[in-house]
Amino acid sequence: MENKEKNLGSFVNPIRVSAEIGGRELTLETGRLANQANGSVLVTYGDSVFLGTAVMSQEAREGLDFFPLTVDYEENHYAAGKVRGSRFMKRKGKPSDDSVLTGRVLDRSIRPLFPDGMRNEVQIIITALSFDKESDPDFLALVAGSAALAISDIPFETTLGAVKIGLIDEKLVINPKLTENGNNKLNLTVATTKEGKIAMIEAGAKEVPEEKVKEAIKLAQEESKKVIALVEEFQAKAGKEKREVPLHTIDPEILELVKKVLGEKIKEIVGTFNDKKWFDTETLTLKKENIENLMVEYNSTHTEKPEGNTSIFSEAIDKIFKEEVRNLFNKEGKRVDKRAIEEIRPLQIEVGVLPRTHGSSIFARGWTQGLTLTTLGAPGDSLILDGMIDEVDTKKSYIHYYSFPPFSVGECRPLRGPGRREVGHGALGEKALEPVMPEKEIFPYTIMMQTEIMSSDGSTSMASVCGSTLALMDAGVPIKRPVTGIAMGLMYDKETEKYTVLTDLCATEDFSGFMDFKIAGTKEGVTAIQMDIKLKGIPYEVIEEAFEKSSKARTKIQEEMLKVIPKNRENLSPYAPRVATIQIPVDKIRDVIGPGGKVINEIIDETGASIDIEQTGIVSVASANETGLNRAIEIIKSITKEVEAGEIYTGKVVKIMDFGAFISLTPNKDGMVHISQITDKERVEDIRKYLNEGDEVRVKVKEIDKMGRVNLTMIF
Repeated sequence: MENKEKNLGSFVNPIRVSAEIGGRELTLETGRLANQANGSVLVTYGDSVFLGTAVMSQEAREGLDFFPLTVDYEENHYAAGKVRGSRFMKRKGKPSDDSVLTGRVLDRSIRPLFPDGMRNEVQIIITALSFDKESDPDFLALVAGSAALAISDIPFETTLGAVKIGLIDEKLVINPKLTENGNNKLNLTVATTKEGKIAMIEAGAKEVPEEKVKEAIKLAQEESKKVIALVEEFQAKAGKEKREVPLHTIDPEILELVKKVLGEKIKEIVGTFNDKKWFDTETLTLKKENIENLMVEYNSTHTEKPEGNTSIFSEAIDKIFKEEVRNLFNKEGKRVDKRAIEEIRPLQIEVGVLPRTHGSSIFARGWTQGLTLTTLGAPGDSLILDGMIDEVDTKKSYIHYYSFPPFSVGECRPLRGPGRREVGHGALGEKALEPVMPEKEIFPYTIMMQTEIMSSDGSTSMASVCGSTLALMDAGVPIKRPVTGIAMGLMYDKETEKYTVLTDLCATEDFSGFMDFKIAGTKEGVTAIQMDIKLKGIPYEVIEEAFEKSSKARTKIQEEMLKVIPKNRENLSPYAPRVATIQIPVDKIRDVIGPGGKVINEIIDETGASIDIEQTGIVSVASANETGLNRAIEIIKSITKEVEAGEIYTGKVVKIMDFGAFISLTPNKDGMVHISQITDKERVEDIRKYLNEGDEVRVKVKEIDKMGRVNLTMIF
């Protein structure tokens, strides 16, 4: 037994630490699962259990000019006690959009915090093992990733903490439960470092005032300290010594050579910046014409060829370009495209640009241009979600997708399915517009948005937000208020430690700068935020400045948009389906459906309309033409209407007996005309002389007896 326990090692004695976070116990544990990973941690919060693993390759990957980090979040239906909804495929396939978005939140938080120049491949995998449907996966993934890195031997330059902040009944709540989402106006995730700096922000909000959002960010900073303290305690008990890995650097002699030979030319290109296309062409030409000569000159004084050969010179040229763009700003106070710090690029705003779509727009800032389309569908066209969090019958009636084709950046590459970036940008645009979408009772359509990026020069996601507002208004969707978005950049002077926030980030500034801070909202408040940085955290004061400048920019953009389309169009496109809803008694639903769907299928066949019935008795009817729509509604009303004494109907004779005739008043209700009520002019001996089966007659409800039988009298 002793030998067995000795071999098991930490499997017998796992290491655990716990702390109270947001009113619930957060536990970190290692030693029970995945012990061959460099770092492995089980995170327990409520009844949710997530496994975080961190693995690093033994050797650095050669020839790369980037850090090969992969972050994956594995969502599992079994964690929530669910069987995957598809009838034909139960095994999970490609990651769901929720999985991709959670992975991106963790990736953006940790990527800048590794040592500069790391080329060892690192993979972080977060696996949901148990899910209580209350704990937010973003929070659990961030904690699991931070803790796994902390106890591993993988170099990581700080400790990361994170929490979620909600706004319920106007009070800020730490780590609100997912079951409270209906009352929650703010879904804010903030990751911070042990130095107190902010590493990442992600938020969706229901028009929350900026001051309240800033207050929430401050609260997140403070509460994250508890998570950081817990991770550091965990690291002290279970952490491995950090491994030394070779860090990729550019030989200073190569940098000096590039500066000597090309420094003035690079400075000239940056100083005479025309536009992105021109800049990219000039940069590429410079490399093509000079890299081989630079290599020859370097090799003439060195016996060993440089690592990466020609690629290292290309990387050196890029580095000098970045430095020159930063120097232009930090030392001369100039942006690369000559704009003022708070100046927005020229705007292109158009609506109704395509004849057959239900709504369309073009929105551009400078060379960033998006074409956004609105398509209106029937309620039955809504997306049925089948994720770990969502119930099988959860429906989504507002959807926004984003595409980034290669021609938008002047490249040739194969067309594939949407990548993680496209999923993320589409979700951000969707999050920004969701709070202003009309209620189903007002506008019962399924709304499908698609943004096609026509040209990219920074912040295409915020172009998709502005374009979506325009396309929705063009389609006649009664949104509550226009939403606009802007991306803020950041320049940082290491010598003076001065931060400067730039309005309307362009691609060259994004490439050379240190922050991409996207903020979307209405005049009432914020609806979406996404921030990622290249520094190892930024102070809160930078966030405040970004909010202030973005608010001014968004207001100006909205003014220009409303000049083009001041309000929602009053009429829908003639090519859009017509949708109407009616409320019927719940106990009448089965009458409308009929045995085996017989009745509802007959209505669909007769009218050409599509019909969706909810358990609450709300019936949505959609048709390509109003005639079919009105006829379907008329039939449904007649089926569900209660027959009352004194009402007059036009009905069909369905059966004749010697004592009277049965008349169909509604599809589910017949009445009888007694032979004595056929006419008041004479005594009727043979009813068949007056009525035949199939005749249409007008009758009046004389009475409804105690047994519910409807007695009629003829009207001539």
